[in-house]
Amino acid sequence: MAWVKDASRAVGVAQTLVSRDLADNYVARLRAEYAEIRERHKDRGPGKRLVPLAQARAQRLAFDWSTYRPPQAARPGLTTFEDWPLAELVPYVDWTPFFQTWELAGRFPQILDDPLVGAQARDLYRDARSMLDRIVADRWLTARAVVGLWPAAAVGDDVEVYAADGDDRGNPLAILNFLRQQAEKPADRPNLCLSDFVAPKGSGAQDWIGAFAVTAGIGIDAHVARFEAAHDDYNAILLKALADRLAEALAEALHARVRRELWGYAPDESLDGEALIAEAYRGIRPAPGYPACPEHSEKAKLFDLLDAPRRAGVTLTESFAMLPAAAVSGYYFAHPQAQYFVVGRISREQVEDYARRKGWSMHEAERWLAPVLDYDPDS
Repeated sequence: MAWVKDASRAVGVAQTLVSRDLADNYVARLRAEYAEIRERHKDRGPGKRLVPLAQARAQRLAFDWSTYRPPQAARPGLTTFEDWPLAELVPYVDWTPFFQTWELAGRFPQILDDPLVGAQARDLYRDARSMLDRIVADRWLTARAVVGLWPAAAVGDDVEVYAADGDDRGNPLAILNFLRQQAEKPADRPNLCLSDFVAPKGSGAQDWIGAFAVTAGIGIDAHVARFEAAHDDYNAILLKALADRLAEALAEALHARVRRELWGYAPDESLDGEALIAEAYRGIRPAPGYPACPEHSEKAKLFDLLDAPRRAGVTLTESFAMLPAAAVSGYYFAHPQAQYFVVGRISREQVEDYARRKGWSMHEAERWLAPVLDYDPDS
């Protein structure tokens, strides 16, 4: 098994594993690396101590909601973009993860002059820019997106989402279930949960939450099939990698538009590419399956709220992977203290609580939460 830090790097690893020339050396190097990691960690003690769930909740983000006026959405409900111009996405492309996809480590554009991998990086970048020009000029791909903005309120570690007109808060459209950090922390550091960034129900603050789904992969299959029929694996993989980058670029461009126009809490925002990559803006867009909300099945609620299959052309598999693969989805939080974080390990107590909130059996909860369990469910 080969582990990759995130899905964007899987293409390069897969290419290496199917290569007659590269696979043996890569597997040998991987085995040696894993052996070294096992040796390094074998004598380590237990990880961070977990605190009881009640204690973690008591140490939630401290915020005076009585002094905060949440920004109201300028365009409530759903907004669909059926054919976002690809040329507009090119300036938003973050090239550093593109090179990571090909197992070339280094930041762009410095990687182009790297003494070890610079020549390879320049060749790859030249090929990528050439193909990107063709993708845009010949409209190989179609980019689509849907955004939703709704009134919302936190209820413990959950967030209730209400109809866009905000008139009926007794019957939520959906209840989003989140997890809370349980690692023991100093008193001045909160145990975070995404619900902390939404005004609690009954606080008097009328808050909002957003969600989105985007893809830049519509139309890709025919072009990939054409390359594969010609046994041109390099260009097939290059096209998939570029489609992934365009999907991420669309997520970035759309978030900027949400902040400036659709939600409208930052109408005067003007950030360059480096500032966007550094996330030097207010708000976050975490996604189900990622560290702040590591449980994938919540994606189904998000897709139902967005009507994502019809409006954006993005569907979910039984395991909650997105199709087309070049797709991104997630939530929008506008709270000024909203930040990305890692939930980390959770106790059996929190799993039991999560199962109750989701209406699941413990077996089902442990199955979906397996990567973050702090115990062996079989013991």
